[in-house]
Amino acid sequence: MRGTKPELRTDPDAIDSLPPPAWMTPEAAQEWRRIMPILTERRILTDADLGSVENYCMAIGTVRQMEEHLQTHGHIIEDIEGRMKRNPAVGIQSDAMTRSRLLAAELGLTPVSRSRPAIREDADDDGDDPLDLS
Repeated sequence: MRGTKPELRTDPDAIDSLPPPAWMTPEAAQEWRRIMPILTERRILTDADLGSVENYCMAIGTVRQMEEHLQTHGHIIEDIEGRMKRNPAVGIQSDAMTRSRLLAAELGLTPVSRSRPAIREDADDDGDDPLDLS
């Protein structure tokens, strides 16, 4: 994405820390438990954002599962005809890494996204809200 992102504001309806959903893999749940305190402390996470958090955690869980598979079986495997080919887990892991990186940026979990304008603790209401129709 190009351009500057708007400053994030705290939300009075921000959610508090939640346990990971029961259906998550252990790897995804581990990531959930790692990032939820960070996200809830910022007071910007609402119910509408939980899908992105779930998707991020699932992507990280997939990256970890594929890494475990690759460490066991290698990046190159032999097909049924004896030819060497790339392990499909390499592509799965790469796709999950891309998804997790994009979602991490949206959630403010990367160094670059954190270096953008800080979350404003007090809303500096200068009356110039272009969406205010009153």
